[in-house]
Amino acid sequence: MGGPPLAVEGREKLDLIEEKLRVVERFGDYPFADMMDLYLVPDIVIPPKFKVPDFDRYKGTTCPKNHLKMHYRKMRACSRDEKLLMHFFQDSLVRATVIRYTNLEASRICTWKDLITAFIRQYQYNIDMAPDRTQLQNMSKREH
Repeated sequence: MGGPPLAVEGREKLDLIEEKLRVVERFGDYPFADMMDLYLVPDIVIPPKFKVPDFDRYKGTTCPKNHLKMHYRKMRACSRDEKLLMHFFQDSLVRATVIRYTNLEASRICTWKDLITAFIRQYQYNIDMAPDRTQLQNMSKREH
């Protein structure tokens, strides 16, 4: 495109605006365009005045089975609803564990059992690394 420098500059600005508009228009293509896609547990009904128990937060460095047991026991004391149990599991997580939870595919997590299976699979290395009783007994005490 020849022409005066102002015309070229104006065309470049117009091209930039058009590109930004295309980006905005593509927003509908994002997986979060439908807010229901954000829920791991769809169709959850939280009872009025439901109080979520205080949880010890899982950081990803301890036994995942123990964390699941404690979460389950605290939630079962105030509700027998599996959907609530699953939904409020995120409140017992912190740091990278929350990120991993939010990246779970809802299509694969339909039940509490699905959730605990995925959780244990993710943090299995903590179970594998923990010394058993024999290993602890075989450790020798050092002077310092």
